[in-house]
Amino acid sequence: MTDAEFDRIADAELHALDDVFAEFDPDEIDVELAQGVLTLTFADDQKLIVNSHRAAGQIWVAAFRTAWHFSPRDEAGRTVWRTDQDELRTTLARVIGERLGRAVSI
Repeated sequence: MTDAEFDRIADAELHALDDVFAEFDPDEIDVELAQGVLTLTFADDQKLIVNSHRAAGQIWVAAFRTAWHFSPRDEAGRTVWRTDQDELRTTLARVIGERLGRAVSI
């Protein structure tokens, strides 16, 4: 995969996530997307960071003393971001849901 291809699919994923998180109550999560970094700031000032990392060809997530590195995989004609055990959106839903104390769908 070329750098341009990676940038295109990673940017699309970050913008899609930004759109999803824009629907959340801003009193629960403040959302900022800038230069390939999506920052979610919770009411208690804790942060969850999602960023594209071109050199590694991955999307990295860091939150609450844990980090994940998701690689793009083509599944049925669409890009899905995965580790060996986890999928990006499922992981975000679980981590954010645990933080907010309610089920979250992404």
